[in-house]
Amino acid sequence: QVHLVESGGGLVQPGGSLNLTCEVRGRVGSIYGMAMAWYRQSPGNQRELVAYILSDGSTTYADSVKSRFAISRNNAKNTAILLMNNLKPDDTAVYYCNTKTSRFPWGQGTQVTVSS
Repeated sequence: QVHLVESGGGLVQPGGSLNLTCEVRGRVGSIYGMAMAWYRQSPGNQRELVAYILSDGSTTYADSVKSRFAISRNNAKNTAILLMNNLKPDDTAVYYCNTKTSRFPWGQGTQVTVSS
């Protein structure tokens, strides 16, 4: 069984920053070779892909977060990280991680609220 554990969310003012961490736990071995991704879902909306990082380190971002968010990975620790800068109220959502193909059961996510 594989568990995805997201952390690092919180309440932040517009223009602020947060650093989200995703731990891939359980019988997975290493995430090396997997394309890891961050998603988000706000009330009334479908879950959307925010960013993903391939095993070679190349990254892709949704237009709405490009130049503000940065995804990275630590294969030795089986973690994926999302650094979020210049946060906007529209970034408010529950953030989840998974592989780019949503291979694993979804975790609980971490709530990010951007409000003054």
